[in-house]
Amino acid sequence: MRVRFCTKGNLILVIIEDVEESIEWKTLQKKKQQKIKEKLRIRTKAAVKIQAWWRGTLVRRTLLHAALRAWIIQCWWRMTLSRVLEKKRQAALIAYATRERAVIKLQSLVRMWRVRWRYCQVLNAIYIIQGHWQCHNCQTCALLRGHCVVTATHLQFHIEIINS
Repeated sequence: MRVRFCTKGNLILVIIEDVEESIEWKTLQKKKQQKIKEKLRIRTKAAVKIQAWWRGTLVRRTLLHAALRAWIIQCWWRMTLSRVLEKKRQAALIAYATRERAVIKLQSLVRMWRVRWRYCQVLNAIYIIQGHWQCHNCQTCALLRGHCVVTATHLQFHIEIINS
């Protein structure tokens, strides 16, 4: 047992304590506080784990949204590039087709001019022959037979004089 004196102003307090009871009570209080601290530590640890999980979830969600946005931008860019490339291809095809048509037209005109020039040569030759024939007297009474062959590069004209 223990006796203590405390003075508060004009008042004197005499405190008589049972030391063993007091020690038991203090140890009991310490154990309660330790249990409370342990529970608080466990709860704090659980709360920290939950907060870490939630922050990780938010970060993953943010990264997923960023990746999806980047993917959408990449898809749009690829589509834009393919459209530009397709327009360039189309323009090149049109230019090639136009050039080819012009070349074919020129070749056709040159071939037509060459055939016409040969035809005019043959026609002039025929006119000359007819002119000389008309001047010739008609005592022989020969018969003219003609044959014409047209190929891709030549125009051939054969005239035969048949005496009857």
